[in-house]
Amino acid sequence: MTLRKFPEGFVWGAATASYQIEGAATEDGRGTSIWDTFSHTPGKVHNGDTGDVANDHYHRWKDDVQLLKNLNVSAYRLSVAWSRILPQGRGTVNEAGVDFYSSLIDELLENGITPYITLYHWDLPQTLQDEGGWLRRGIVDDYVEYVDVITGALGDRVKNWFTFNEPWVFTWLGYVMGVHAPGLTSNSPAPALTATHHCYLAHGKAIPVIRQNSPGAQVGIVTNLSPADPATAKPADQQALTFYDGWFNRWYLDPLFRGSYPADMLAYYGANAPKIEAGDMAIIATPIDCLGVNYYSRSVIKANEDESAPFPFASVHPEGEYTEMDWEVYPKGLYNLLKRLTTDYSPPAMYITENGAAFIDVLTPEGEIHDDRRVAYLRGHLAEAEHAIEDGAPLKGYFVWSLMDNYEWAEGYSKRFGIHYVDYETQQRYMKDSAKLYAQIAKQNAVETEG
Repeated sequence: MTLRKFPEGFVWGAATASYQIEGAATEDGRGTSIWDTFSHTPGKVHNGDTGDVANDHYHRWKDDVQLLKNLNVSAYRLSVAWSRILPQGRGTVNEAGVDFYSSLIDELLENGITPYITLYHWDLPQTLQDEGGWLRRGIVDDYVEYVDVITGALGDRVKNWFTFNEPWVFTWLGYVMGVHAPGLTSNSPAPALTATHHCYLAHGKAIPVIRQNSPGAQVGIVTNLSPADPATAKPADQQALTFYDGWFNRWYLDPLFRGSYPADMLAYYGANAPKIEAGDMAIIATPIDCLGVNYYSRSVIKANEDESAPFPFASVHPEGEYTEMDWEVYPKGLYNLLKRLTTDYSPPAMYITENGAAFIDVLTPEGEIHDDRRVAYLRGHLAEAEHAIEDGAPLKGYFVWSLMDNYEWAEGYSKRFGIHYVDYETQQRYMKDSAKLYAQIAKQNAVETEG
């Protein structure tokens, strides 16, 4: 075994999201979110599962902070539920919601754990969706109002902020494909592109507000990115790959770092492209301090021979190991992605804000979970992360997804990503072998790998 050491000061953390763990959906003044509505709509979520109770984190947060402490991590990435702070999306502040997060932050800090807050992890207040959600340009001002309230309340103690989680997911899956909240479908890419543009405007406009309310803050955004390889060396497959990269990666990176959407994609989208007003792109390109990178798998792309298909590419499933989400286990993709980001975009700093895997976990009578595949997954990906740092990537930290099993969106409770097992009937948490490994890695600031 080889011991791969990480740089001094490397941040080890775990991540969660509000709707996936909090529960208490109707308690203490919390307003309804689009995920409440979506999950209660028959046929939308596996088994009809909802986040009404989830992991009951709202009542068990002190115990969950101890889970983090026992992992030896120095950081925790959590998200704030907008509808807990502003139940109607704007206007009257729900002080009970603010107090919940304030108490949680204090508990984290007392235990030596630095909070990294994601301001938007998909749970938009339903009242704002009723007005058009992310398709309405006015939502930019609503978001900035929300950000002003919560950063004003927590900014004296919280110095690490991410404006959004995975814009690609909640715009495409929510406004075109219909498989995530708010569950809208379209034969056109226009709704996703418009929603993305408004999301990015909100991101840019919120940054100076965060910095004013949280002096010395580090502000970034979390992107889900997929390095891609062509299925063959054929020119048609390479062309398809270029399109896929523009659709999935460059559309979300170029505006942040280059102040423009990719020219080839703008030309392809034509009249479906978002309406860009004067000054928009400069706002979107407001400098960030760090880029959050969520990596789960790579993509292998070929030309789509079906001319009626919405896009000119198709995905290929190469031979290999796959998770319960049917995602290829491909650690090398993380190295390739970090290197590509460093070379093409030169972010000042990067954090792996999510990385993990869903496998079938079995709780033994002794209360143990021997998740060997997840252990191997973590070792492999962390080895590639360290390799990328060696080769110049400005990677400053790693947040495992997830601290514990939780509500996996449209998959309900059927997929377990956690390094802690959750018995949803009793709400008891159990350390998986992966959690024991991760605690050791965080303590040693190093990972043991083969070769």
